[in-house]
Amino acid sequence: MQQAVESVAAAVVADTSFFGQPRGLRTLFMTEMWERFSYYGTRALLILFMTAAASHGGIGLPVERAGAVYGLYTAGVYLFSLPGGWIADRLLGQRQSVFWGGALISAGNLLLAIPGGITLFYIALLVIAMGTGMLKPNVSVMVGELYGGDHSARRDAAFSIFYFGINLGAFIAPLISGTIGETVGYRWGFLAASVAMALGLVQYRMTARWLGNAGLRPHVTDPALMARNRRTLFVGLGLLAVATIIAAIGALPFNVFQLANATGAVMVCLAVLFFGSVFILGRLAAGERRRVALIAVFFVCSALFWAGYEQAGSTFNLFARDYTDRSFLGSYFPAGEHPVSWYQSIQPIFVLLLAPVAAWLWVALDRRSRDPSAAVKLGLGLAQLGLSFIVMMWAAQHVLASGHKALPMWLIVTFLLQTTGELCLSPIGLSNVTKLAPPRYVGQMMGTWFLGMAIGNLAAGLVGGAVGRGGIADMPGQFLRMAAIGGGAGLLMLAGARVGRALRRRPASA
Repeated sequence: MQQAVESVAAAVVADTSFFGQPRGLRTLFMTEMWERFSYYGTRALLILFMTAAASHGGIGLPVERAGAVYGLYTAGVYLFSLPGGWIADRLLGQRQSVFWGGALISAGNLLLAIPGGITLFYIALLVIAMGTGMLKPNVSVMVGELYGGDHSARRDAAFSIFYFGINLGAFIAPLISGTIGETVGYRWGFLAASVAMALGLVQYRMTARWLGNAGLRPHVTDPALMARNRRTLFVGLGLLAVATIIAAIGALPFNVFQLANATGAVMVCLAVLFFGSVFILGRLAAGERRRVALIAVFFVCSALFWAGYEQAGSTFNLFARDYTDRSFLGSYFPAGEHPVSWYQSIQPIFVLLLAPVAAWLWVALDRRSRDPSAAVKLGLGLAQLGLSFIVMMWAAQHVLASGHKALPMWLIVTFLLQTTGELCLSPIGLSNVTKLAPPRYVGQMMGTWFLGMAIGNLAAGLVGGAVGRGGIADMPGQFLRMAAIGGGAGLLMLAGARVGRALRRRPASA
C-alpha cells in the first residue's frame, strides 16, 4: 500500500504537462481563480449594494454602518482561515476542505442573490467568510504538496503561476459580476459569483485525479484524537449557530459598530498576548528575540498597510461612484456612466503587469549587492501608500474647487502607487516571516501576518464608512491624515533601517 502511494506521488511530481508543471497545478490554479472571481466579484458590489436605496436594488444602509459590515466581512475571511486550517489538518484533509469551502462560498453568494431581510444578508456573509476560510489556506498548501520534497526553482515557479491565477480571477470578476450587478441588478451579480464558484468546484472534482495524494488525508490519524477533534468542531459550530440565532431573533441587541470595535480590540489583544508570551515564556535566545521583535514590527506594518490598501472596496469604491467622471463608454450603459466596479480591476491588472518587474528588480539589485533590506522594502511600501492618499487628497480638493467630478486618472494613479507598495511589502513580509521565525513558532508567526491583514481589513471598512459619511468637504483632511499615518510609518521604518545599518557597520571597539 505504501509503495502504491509513493508511486502515485512520484508520478505527480514527474508530470510536466502544465507549463512544465504537474497537471494538478492546473486543477488548483482554476479552483483558486474561480474562488477569487467569486470573492472579488462580491467585494466590488458589496458596499454599493449596502448603501443603495431599496428602490435601486440595495438595502439602504447608512454609509458608516455599511463600512462596519464591510470591514467585519473582509476581516472574517482571514480570521476563519485559522479554523479552516485546523479542520483540514485534524479532520478532513486539505482536499475535502477545499471542496466544502467552495460549496459554502457558492451557497453564501446564492443567499445574497435571494431577496430577503437584513438577517439573511448577514448570514450569507458569514457563510461566505467561513467557506473562504476553509478553501483559501488549504488550496495553497496543496500546491506545495504536489511537489513532495522537491524544493527547487520549479516549485517556486509553480507558486508564481498560482499567484497569476489569483490576480487573473480578481481582474476579471469586477468586469463581469460588477457589470451584471450594476446594470441588471446587484443580486444578479451575486448570482454570477455563486455560479463562478460552482464552476470551479465542477472542474475541481472532474480533474481531482491529477492531484495524486495531495491533501487526501488529514495529518491526524489516531481515531480517539479525531473523535475529540470532531466534538470540538461540533461544539464550535453549535456556539456559532446559537449566537447567530440569538442575533437573528433579536434576543440580544445587535450593534454592528460595537461588534466591529470589539472584534478589532480582541484581535489586537491576541497579537499583544501572543508576542508577549513568546518573549516571556518562549525561552528565546538573544538572536531569536531580535528576530521575533522584527516580526512584531512587520505585523504592525502589515496592519497599517492593509488598512489603507483595502479601502479600494470601501472608500475608493464610494469615491468612484459619487465623485468620479465615469463618462468613458457611458453611452453603452443606461445611466450614461460605466460601472463603478470596473475600478476594482485596476489593482489586479497592475499586479499582473508589475510583479515580474519587481521580481526581476530585486534579483538584479542582489547581483550588484544593492538589494534593500526587508525593513527598507516595507518602509518603501508604506511610503507609497502614504503618497497614494496625497493623490486622493488632491483629487478631493479638485472636486471641491471646480465643482466637477474628478477624472478617473486620480484613482488609477492611486491604485498604481498602492500596487507598487504592495509588491514591496506583501511578498517580502511573508518571505521574511518564514525566514526570521524560530522553527518551533513558524506556523504561529505566519498566522500573525494574516491576523495583521484581518485588522487592516476591519480598519479599512470602518474608515471607509467614516469618510463616506462626511462628504467631499471633509475628504481632503481625512486623506491627509491617512497619508500622514502611512507615510509617517514608512519614514520611521526607513530611518530605523538606516540606523540599524550604521550600527552594524560601526567598529566593535567604537
